[in-house]
Amino acid sequence: MKTFEESGIRCLDLHGVRHDSVETELIDFCYKYQYEIPLKIICGNSKKMIDICIRSLSKQGIAYDTQRYGIIIIVKM
Repeated sequence: MKTFEESGIRCLDLHGVRHDSVETELIDFCYKYQYEIPLKIICGNSKKMIDICIRSLSKQGIAYDTQRYGIIIIVKM
């Protein structure tokens, strides 16, 4: 899991993460850094990766915004 801080926002970069590992990585990241919201998830251009992330966040009841294609911002947990 590649995490870093950019302009004061904690980020998770999912490039290189296998699709079958995305949900675990994403949810672990969200709960680990839930007190630093907003959080940024970088999915890249993979429609499948974006769909997995959105489905995982919705299943957990985590509110998000899609700023632009391939970027998801966690706004509320």
